[in-house]
Amino acid sequence: MKLNTRRAVPALALTFTLLTAAACGSTSPGNDDGDDAAGGTVTAAGPIPIENLDPHGPSSMDAGTQLAARALFSQLVVSTGPGEFTGDLATGWEPNDDTSQWTFTLRDGVEFSDGEPVDADAVVASFERVQELQGPLAGNFVDYQVEAPDATTVVFDAGKPDASFVAKISSFFVTPADVDDAFFQEPVGSGPFVVESFTPGQELRMTPNPTYWDGAPALQELVFQSIPEVSARMTALQTGEVDVTWAMPDDQIAALQGDTSITVEDVESPGVVTMWMNSGEESLEEAAVRRALWQAVDFDEITASLFPETGTPADSVVSPVVLGYAPQEPVAYDPDAAKAALDAAGFDYDTKLRLQFSQPQFRQLAQAVASDLAEIGVQVEPLEKEQAVFLEDLLALKWDINLQQVGSQGYDAATNLGRLYPCAAGRTGYCNEELDTLLADAEATSDTAEREDLYAQATKIIWDDAVGMYPMFVGMPYAWRTSVQGFEPAGDSLPYFTHVTNSEG
Repeated sequence: MKLNTRRAVPALALTFTLLTAAACGSTSPGNDDGDDAAGGTVTAAGPIPIENLDPHGPSSMDAGTQLAARALFSQLVVSTGPGEFTGDLATGWEPNDDTSQWTFTLRDGVEFSDGEPVDADAVVASFERVQELQGPLAGNFVDYQVEAPDATTVVFDAGKPDASFVAKISSFFVTPADVDDAFFQEPVGSGPFVVESFTPGQELRMTPNPTYWDGAPALQELVFQSIPEVSARMTALQTGEVDVTWAMPDDQIAALQGDTSITVEDVESPGVVTMWMNSGEESLEEAAVRRALWQAVDFDEITASLFPETGTPADSVVSPVVLGYAPQEPVAYDPDAAKAALDAAGFDYDTKLRLQFSQPQFRQLAQAVASDLAEIGVQVEPLEKEQAVFLEDLLALKWDINLQQVGSQGYDAATNLGRLYPCAAGRTGYCNEELDTLLADAEATSDTAEREDLYAQATKIIWDDAVGMYPMFVGMPYAWRTSVQGFEPAGDSLPYFTHVTNSEG
């Protein structure tokens, strides 16, 4: 079962006319008013541990934090596909004429689990906290202003046109005002679940939020567990210790498909395996060097060998299911040419490049990359780090090559290219003023065709300058026990559990 992550997708009509229309008749993700079955307990084990429950700070865009946030807090809007959104706290949203200002109308009567109102002031306080903490999410909202004209109205002012704002805000969660770090050990939220107990990096146990605006979930308990070793996670699924998992290794998928007690399904994903090269390091500051390193790795063979079910060789920085995807000329494997280019650039072969990653499924990939580069005399040290250390070092640029899966929240390139690649982002050590201009212009127009053209130009710069190596597009496989009902796989690897039940839990 080869995942088809490259099939054509319909034209993406991200106009503010559609965005406004999408707000009408909105419901929560996966809403099913007829689901009133007894719930049981569901234990889910995703690929990334949950180290922190704060959706605003340094780990705000970490997959573990985002997964937990979808259970505990409320979003204004939820992305359901490219240019498609449904309301959560928001019942409507509308831009002004040039999309520089967006007005959101909030659902009336929503409460946090402690009974306090989820009103416009809470939204404003949460948004300002995102900006103050300067975590990864804040890069989407530089110089924005926000105000609450009344209890159910919030106005976001970018100071310049921003047609991609709704996609960006889909990663934003609302918390009470005046929170601190200690608050997030046992946070109060307005999502479908509340915290029962939390052990960072190990386990998050939750129970239904009885005051959830769309009705308390039927589940008696939802548990997110961290099981770092892949074999242990697969065994836990097959024995029933775990009910749901995803991002399984390719070599495990066939065995799971043969188990009649397990459902296996794959979905198209906005994820791209991405290997940034730190342009701020002297050894990697030249584009010719970075491109030569890319040319020295046989990614087609590595992908076919390690990821035959879920991997497709990438030809762009963002996935084909994302607004802004633009195919590029693949970098052909040619170790002789790579060696010649490094020699011509005066590359110091005594340099040992630090290749950092955190997810166990990337262990063999990191080793394969190091092996191919060793063939031309380049020394690479793969460094597998705990997720918390990985994130800290990622933001501090304490690496030469950074391996991770990078997605596009809201299925919009603005949340990937626009957030990660400007000079001000400081995420890769790379800075290009021409690229900054293209990315800013792409966010400033509401014309979809113009946005796509601008992102195509930006992608070509990133690709040609080899800001990173982009080995493959990622399909997202899920597996869950057949006793679990109502589960819907999510392409962004962040599933919701609001309407899930387990007849055997």
